Amino acid sequence: MAKIIQTKGKRKRAIARATLQEGKGKVMINGISLPNWMDHVSQLRVMEPLLLAEDISTKLDVAVSVNGGGVNGQADAVRVAIARALVEYDSRLEKTFDEYDRLLLVADVRRKETRKPNDSKARAKRQKSYR
Repeated sequence: MAKIIQTKGKRKRAIARATLQEGKGKVMINGISLPNWMDHVSQLRVMEPLLLAEDISTKLDVAVSVNGGGVNGQADAVRVAIARALVEYDSRLEKTFDEYDRLLLVADVRRKETRKPNDSKARAKRQKSYR
């Protein structure tokens, strides 16, 4: 029986859920193959954990569903979800990913700063009319 691994990744408001199973190396994101998904830079960000895993990733199919957030947030969420799934499949990859970029496995916890009352933006202050 094939081993199926499910993981999730987050970035800002984007949440990605990845399902990894043995196959031919296909990567599908929201039902769209990786080469047809978003822009080229986002594709490269998502491919980083797959390229670091080298021969392991060619034997696995990855299906990811992602929603919420923007373009970059979704790309980073997918990247984290795929990296976590690969580490769960082969624990030797954890050291490789950690040395390359810690944010492959650990979610970036930074969020948008909330807007303050009586101001238009998070850090905006009312301008004084004197001096």
